[in-house]
Amino acid sequence: MMYKKYKLHPVSAVINFLKGIKELLIPLFLVLIANGFHINADEANIWEYIPMLVFLAVLILYLISGIIKWLTFVYWFEENELRVEYGLFVKKKRYIPFDRIQSFNYKESIFHRLFGLVEVSVETAGSTDGRPEAVFTAITRDAANIIEKETKKAKVEQKQDDEVAHSVSSEEALQEVRVIHKMSTKDLMLLATTSNSIGVVIAGVAALFSQIVDVIPTDWIMEELSAMIEFGIMFIAVLIFIAFFIAWILSIIITFINYYDFTVVQENDRIIITRGLLERKRFIIPIHRVQGIKIIENPLRQLIQCATVVVESASWGFGKGETNILLFPIISKSEMLNPLKQLFPHLTFELDGEFVRPPRKSKPHFYRVYILCALPMVGLCSYFFYPYGLLSISIVFLIYFLGLWQFQTNGYRIIGNQLILRYRVINCVTFIAEKKRIQVIQRKQHYFQKKKSIATVQATVMSGASGATAKVAHLNESDVDEILSWFERRKEMEKEDGT
Repeated sequence: MMYKKYKLHPVSAVINFLKGIKELLIPLFLVLIANGFHINADEANIWEYIPMLVFLAVLILYLISGIIKWLTFVYWFEENELRVEYGLFVKKKRYIPFDRIQSFNYKESIFHRLFGLVEVSVETAGSTDGRPEAVFTAITRDAANIIEKETKKAKVEQKQDDEVAHSVSSEEALQEVRVIHKMSTKDLMLLATTSNSIGVVIAGVAALFSQIVDVIPTDWIMEELSAMIEFGIMFIAVLIFIAFFIAWILSIIITFINYYDFTVVQENDRIIITRGLLERKRFIIPIHRVQGIKIIENPLRQLIQCATVVVESASWGFGKGETNILLFPIISKSEMLNPLKQLFPHLTFELDGEFVRPPRKSKPHFYRVYILCALPMVGLCSYFFYPYGLLSISIVFLIYFLGLWQFQTNGYRIIGNQLILRYRVINCVTFIAEKKRIQVIQRKQHYFQKKKSIATVQATVMSGASGATAKVAHLNESDVDEILSWFERRKEMEKEDGT
């Protein structure tokens, strides 16, 4: 029996080529800097052309590779499988059973939009390396819809007969799509202001400066700075303020581009997240694949009663860097509970209740070791940079107050079959997971903890290749044992169910 085979859009060859260029931008930029952004044809010898010739050869290879992949890439549907085949000399085949497919993630770059195309990543259950099972670099929206429809149709037919499948399909079609959350322009500005984007911009500018410092007239700049200093400290302060203001504007632009039209939609048993201006992305998270939820509050957002909500999922986004998916990049804590309850009605979000805290005897463990490690550095700074080095003593006080802050934050709650852990390094993190989603709970105890009958508890859920962990340090031994006993009862119940 012959099955209809589909091909990628011809533009996929160009897109693969552009991806190759993107990977080579930084090396190419460094080569140009090394050559002073020009090559003197009169004085240059053949060796000065070697790096550019190598880059040209690599670009040609990327172009040829993109064309070959487009010419050889075919996919079709056969025996309840999505089948993919590509390669010229070495044929690569991938047969993906429909029942293993979890979701289809979409990505649209500017180039995709020009031709009405989309990149589709197929994610399956059991993937642990962060790579999709198959990637369709450029196909039409209609072709993407066909893949989804064929998958859904096959899944329904595998479970039920034709009549029941038809009725279920009709019910699914009638179910309403609900918009759970949509970020406003005000939210985007607040996200940019309270995130680390400003630091990223400053670090990026510093890295760029370090690469081009040789071609900058530093002598002239130092002379100008010396002249500026004569105007006084206020003038320098104004310049620093302007620099941070520009960094803030740039961070707003970056945030606006990345999170433009950020929308969370619930469609049946799936969460669909769309975002992006220049590159449009769509993530699909099956609700049953959500393993845990993290509510993260940095100190600045705590002041304004806002938080970030992250979903720890057994699903992947578009690679290893997107295993933790932002559900709400920033949201008011007063408005957060309602959408969370809509998406996860089986979870309890009692975040203001009484937590079991570390005992007072464990308080020194939050800062003592770190102060002892900092003292040699403080001593060296004070000795070699006296008297200004004495300011390094403030590091000890910062460590002490941060330790007290961590002591006051740490704690846990058990609500039925649900565990809530709260802890802090600098950001306050509230971790929520059902008992059945937790893979491992560990008790950790070193010598000094044992002397005071305290211990650390750590919980791990499936998320990406290594899982996501949360831990609360320096609890009473009895409290840690209570958590372990609560978790052990799950295993007993599973054994009883098995028998």
